[in-house]
Amino acid sequence: MQRFKDEIVIVTGAGSGLGRATAGRFASEGAAVACLDLAEDAVRETAEKIGAGGAKAAAYTTDVSDADSVGATVSAAAADLGRPTILINCAGIGKLAHSHEMPVDEWQRIIGVNLTGTFLMCQAAIRHMLDGGRGVIVNIASNAGLIGQPWSAAYCASKGGVVMLTKALADEYIKSGIRVNAVAPGGIETPLQGKFGVPEGANIKRLLKITSPWGNATPEQVAGCVAFVASPEASYMTGSIVSYDGGITL
Repeated sequence: MQRFKDEIVIVTGAGSGLGRATAGRFASEGAAVACLDLAEDAVRETAEKIGAGGAKAAAYTTDVSDADSVGATVSAAAADLGRPTILINCAGIGKLAHSHEMPVDEWQRIIGVNLTGTFLMCQAAIRHMLDGGRGVIVNIASNAGLIGQPWSAAYCASKGGVVMLTKALADEYIKSGIRVNAVAPGGIETPLQGKFGVPEGANIKRLLKITSPWGNATPEQVAGCVAFVASPEASYMTGSIVSYDGGITL
């Protein structure tokens, strides 16, 4: 199946986890993929793996929370691969903490990557998409952006912001041929999940409400959902938030 033949796809967070699986999925369906991540060695490995499979990919070391880094990277990807037609925002970070103890710089770092980074990538990609009169953006939100959960004020706020950013951009560009949607996963078996931790004195049982009886999704499962939302099969979809969380937000 070559749903993305001749498409130029940018994937952030492509060095590992969902970003790597998503970059691989789009490449397997015919896309040329710009792989972006702050981790230089990891993102290069992703691009090399895609290239070894016969698809076209390029790696870019990028800090999505920095406007200059984003602008330079998107311009470089457009020059190297062609005008971007699809953007997938997978880059994200998180940490569980008692809100009354959380340092402000940690709050700002999570908001900076998850929300500001998503905005900056959308902004830079849309400038290129408008030149061609069409484009697709899929943001990775979270069920944490749809329901509250303890020790997650920054993460919930950032992902809730991604939800509303998605809807606002979809409305603004609906007549420009640009579709903007989001996928909101629950738990995914990725390195990020292992970094959240549980704050001292916290009762881990309080997290049961955000645990699916099906367990965590694999990155490949979520990447399949992302690919569908970005594909021509979903061409009537914009401003949608697709829950993909094993029934957590029933």
